[in-house]
Parts: sequence; C-alpha cells; structure tokens
Amino acid sequence: MRFFSITQDSLVFILAMLLAFLVGTLVEYVVHRLMHARILLGQKHLEHHKEGTAQGWWGEFLDYFLPSIPFLWLGFLYSVSAGTGWALGGFIYACIAAYAHQVQHDNPDLVFWLNKPVHHLHHKGKMWHHNFGITFSLWDRVFGTYRNIDWEPEHERKHYRLANYFNIHWF
Repeated sequence: MRFFSITQDSLVFILAMLLAFLVGTLVEYVVHRLMHARILLGQKHLEHHKEGTAQGWWGEFLDYFLPSIPFLWLGFLYSVSAGTGWALGGFIYACIAAYAHQVQHDNPDLVFWLNKPVHHLHHKGKMWHHNFGITFSLWDRVFGTYRNIDWEPEHERKHYRLANYFNIHWF
C-alpha cells in the first residue's frame, strides 16, 4: 500500500519553488554587496546603516517583492507547474526575507533559524566587507565574506513565547 505518492508535476512545482527561494537569497547577497560598493542605492543604504533601523515588514516586503515581479513569469517557460512554483517561491522568499531583515533590527534574539543573526552583526560590527546575507549566511560562506564574530543573545530562546516572534514593526 502506498501512503505517499508524488507526481512529476508536484515535484517540478516543489523544485521550482525551492530554486526561486535559493535564487532570491543569492540576489539578496549580490544586491547587498552592490549597495556597499555604492553601485546600487548607495546613499539610501548608507542612511540605513546610520539609522540602524528597518522600514517595517511591509516596507521590507515591497523592497524584496516588487523588483522580483518582472522575473516571476520565467518558470512558465518550462511548465505551468514550474511557473506556479517559481512565482510562489519568489513570493514566499520576499515574505521571509522581509521578516528576517525586520526581526534582526527589532530583536535579533528571535532569529531562530541561524546560529547568529548575521545581518544584526553586520550592522553592530560596522562590517562593510562581510556578512552581506540577511536571510541566511550561505552565500557569505560560499564567496568567503562570512565573518564569525562573538555574539550572545540578550535572553535565551526559552525566555520567549510564540507571540514574541510576531512582535516586530509590521508597518
């Protein structure tokens, strides 16, 4: 008896969604490096570092999602399943990246998916050449820009309730 069966279309959907998410993290890394090189949005990014704050989840989401819109159709060149997965993956990436950026400014203790909140440390350590990843540190490790610096959370994770993870600036 088969309890789990996956169709080829489902597999294509899932792979396209995961690929879009992965590509989103790579674009995040590259764009952040370009900001620090003052090639892209240099002045705006400099102000972001001076202020040390984010725009709220909605503002961050728009910054991640709107530039991706012209590319969300690309998966449909392969199939409807790939197109749907690719578009959904791009949307989910923008949602998660916006949260990752906002929470690292509001309360870096809540970055449960990383050992250390790399974006928070990027700001705190005034790193202009290291830790460009926001959602993950994968690309920093691949391209040799990861800097492992000491960090201790203000409180242990067991101190936080589920509601704390939603206590960020949303707008």
